[in-house]
Amino acid sequence: MKKSVLAIFKHDNEIYFVKRQNKLRAFPGYVSFPGGKVDKNEGLVEALIRECEEELGYTIEDSIDYIGIASSPGFNPLRFEAHYYVINLKEKPIFTDDKYEIDYSFWATPTGLMDKYYQGEILLIPPMIRIMNYFAKKKIGAAKFHSITPEGQVPQLETVYGVKQYMPLSLTVPPADRTNAFLIGGVLIDPSPKDEEELSKLKNTIDMSKVKKIMLTHHHGDHHKFAPDIAREFSLPMYMSQDTHNRILGYDENYFKDIEIKYLQEGDVLTEWLGEKVHVMSVPGHDEGQMALYPDSKRWFLASDLFQGVGTVVVGGDEGNMLKYFETLKKVIAGDFGCVFPSHGIALGGVEILKKTLRHRQMREEQVLEMYQKGMSLDEMLATIYFDLPEKLFKYAKANIESHLEKLRIEEKI
Repeated sequence: MKKSVLAIFKHDNEIYFVKRQNKLRAFPGYVSFPGGKVDKNEGLVEALIRECEEELGYTIEDSIDYIGIASSPGFNPLRFEAHYYVINLKEKPIFTDDKYEIDYSFWATPTGLMDKYYQGEILLIPPMIRIMNYFAKKKIGAAKFHSITPEGQVPQLETVYGVKQYMPLSLTVPPADRTNAFLIGGVLIDPSPKDEEELSKLKNTIDMSKVKKIMLTHHHGDHHKFAPDIAREFSLPMYMSQDTHNRILGYDENYFKDIEIKYLQEGDVLTEWLGEKVHVMSVPGHDEGQMALYPDSKRWFLASDLFQGVGTVVVGGDEGNMLKYFETLKKVIAGDFGCVFPSHGIALGGVEILKKTLRHRQMREEQVLEMYQKGMSLDEMLATIYFDLPEKLFKYAKANIESHLEKLRIEEKI
């Protein structure tokens, strides 16, 4: 597990916060403290001093007090152990922020920071919320700030206030093993636990009295397993695109028996978030009937499987269309949303991940075109492009290549 150190610069009752750049790999776009990873054979305080010199151009000469630790939860593929230190300042220094790491910085009281969070303006990881509570209650001594999932529940996050994220184990495609369910303004989105035991844990975690309807983003099984059971048990209507409804009925005509079904279309208003309307956007490509959500302010975008926080999106089969996938990515990128939530993984700041996804797909398409022009077969392309992929995932990789080829044919490039 990697170690990191964070510096909490405190002057009177104000703390120095930084918003991490959206292009960073770890926690892009989140509000945090200055700091970074501990190098090999480096002590914690030594690393703290070095990081502050590199990030802020500031040499710590004040007292340094250790206040606690936060370890990343088991569901997070980025395993880390964060150590927090308070530096009590006699006066506010002039910091020179490293713009590669820091988007912007500001001083605020713990209450002031939490006001920003409760207004939906910033992204926070759970340890940050616990640390603000630590200062508000004027606690002293070392504490543990990490999350612990209670027995009989599933992991949950609320990195954006009012967007509750639940992470049950699901029957999804590796390397992901969980599909996010969300609760926003009374709408439960994509509940899909893998089995009865995980279903029980999910219901134990959610306050079901607050759920008024269920929405499915698209028809893939790892987004709706047990969703009809929940709808029937709690007498809830289900919302989805007509395409999603039709495709699921193609597998099981009784799947939605005794459930009220409502169709969603581009531009519909599904619910509210912090007083703002939450709109529906059609995002085909990965799946023809896939729907996404966003509020008036565009502070967040619920992207479903438009990108993956864990693994790679498959674009193939009769529901996939690489041409539409490219168009959808460009459409959402143009929306310039404050952060994006995937169905597998945590929220990421801005739309940088979508830009990166588009660049990667464009690069892949150039590879496929070059190999096609050389006369290589589909299997030869697969072996060359995905040489290190486990064999059990070959069918998904092959579907992506075939979809690229189909897009090139439509565009008359081959």
